[in-house]
Amino acid sequence: MKLKLKKDDVVRVIAGNDKGKEGRILVVYPEKMRVLVEGVNVRKRHLRPSKAAPEGGIVEREMSIHYSNVMLLQGGKPTRVGIKTSADGSKVRVAKKTGVEI
Repeated sequence: MKLKLKKDDVVRVIAGNDKGKEGRILVVYPEKMRVLVEGVNVRKRHLRPSKAAPEGGIVEREMSIHYSNVMLLQGGKPTRVGIKTSADGSKVRVAKKTGVEI
């Protein structure tokens, strides 16, 4: 399934522990229907000592969240995303609230 959210979109979390937080999408995983948002869903991971990290230790890392739990921000307000066919025949993303191309 193709997601309507893309890398570098600014989104707001609308459900879950981080509800209300905003951030930029770092990675989109379309096969899992999940997105990785900067500064959202931060968890602690325990690292075993290795050549890259000789000390090992505990690192804080963003984890992915389901794409249905985020909404695209257009002009600072959350909006749904639609698809329209432009005059030249290509598909473009459109903000449902304002009708403006994204």
